Amino acid sequence: MALRFIGKDPNSPNTNSPTVWVDEADGSLVIQGWKLDEETTAAVNATAPIPDHETVLRIPARMAPFLREAMGDG
Repeated sequence: MALRFIGKDPNSPNTNSPTVWVDEADGSLVIQGWKLDEETTAAVNATAPIPDHETVLRIPARMAPFLREAMGDG
């Protein structure tokens, strides 16, 4: 799998996360972010339960330019 690095959150300590990549094979996004707290997880589950094979994560709004770039809009 060839992942193309797009960017990391410039405000994250040690620039370790959140991070965005694009899978070169199919164009899908690979995103590293913060785990949800219990309250947010409950709110997500109330709308659309999270299957065991999936996860939901949080990235800051300041990462939007990286998402646009990953989608070819940046």
